Amino acid sequence: MDLTYRPRRLRRTSGLRSMVQEHSLNPADFIYPLFVHEGDHVEPISAMPGVNRWSLDNLMGEVERAWKLGIKSVVLFPKVDEALKTEDAAECFNEKGLIPRAIRRLKKELPEMTIMTDVALDPYSCDGHDGIVSSEGVVLNDETIEYLCRQAVVQAQAGADLIGPSDMMDGRVGAIREALDDEGYEHVGIISYTAKYSSAYYGPFREALDSAPREASIKPIPKDKSTYQMNPANAREAITEAQLDEQEGADILMVKPGLAYMDIVYRLRQESELPIAAYNVSGEYAMVKAAAEKGWIDERAVVLETLLSFRRAGADLILTYHACDAAEWLRQV
Repeated sequence: MDLTYRPRRLRRTSGLRSMVQEHSLNPADFIYPLFVHEGDHVEPISAMPGVNRWSLDNLMGEVERAWKLGIKSVVLFPKVDEALKTEDAAECFNEKGLIPRAIRRLKKELPEMTIMTDVALDPYSCDGHDGIVSSEGVVLNDETIEYLCRQAVVQAQAGADLIGPSDMMDGRVGAIREALDDEGYEHVGIISYTAKYSSAYYGPFREALDSAPREASIKPIPKDKSTYQMNPANAREAITEAQLDEQEGADILMVKPGLAYMDIVYRLRQESELPIAAYNVSGEYAMVKAAAEKGWIDERAVVLETLLSFRRAGADLILTYHACDAAEWLRQV
């Protein structure tokens, strides 16, 4: 055949392929989600093989392992005792609560690790929603934001580097930025859950935190989070959310879930100069693990390909439960 250009020329050897590779993975790209609970034991999460709820004593060892693998950031999520959950979720801004204690301990023992937190009420709410639920069954926006601001300030006081509002209340990024600045925490960044969709992929996460919406009791409780999380059918709306978050002072924009919303990652990359994060969520993780356990896929190959696809779509950072495994595998490449 008389072909002037043959793309296969640059695929012929591993050296040539590496030379023209457009994207790559580095453990420093990962943010490692960690679940924390009270007590003195490590508790496996059945829906997420290989993922645990960590006691404060055991948490440090896992964070040190991640650091040695080249992972520079973790995000902490609390499994809160049922006795501490209330309708107003006031435990979320308890200075002696589980997350502030975990932050202080990690910062004391490994100060260079970047600590991201989660700002939302659902782990602390007896109703299981990210905001306060009224007696009429409405998730209240402005009243919730007051609590989110108090939660963010307590986390910053404990030593958090990045505050992660995941609640999807309107205006919360600007309110949190103002609250942090007023308390002297101008240096603390905000990584906003900009496009967080009302997704079926969160199931294992909600098991890990026991944070799903509860059954209605003495008041109506919305059965899902569709009145504040985004409609999976919408893409343009994500650009509106990104523009608002930028105006309100977000430092990093996040898309959640990641794998099923790669087009949203790409759209935000085209629209914004801010760093973009993608959350490789619990349901995506669980599906890979289940298929790997059946022997249907090569787990290592699928995980690394998936994480690389986030980078190709435009993500600068990837929140993933695969972080430590992927970091180990990257060492072997």
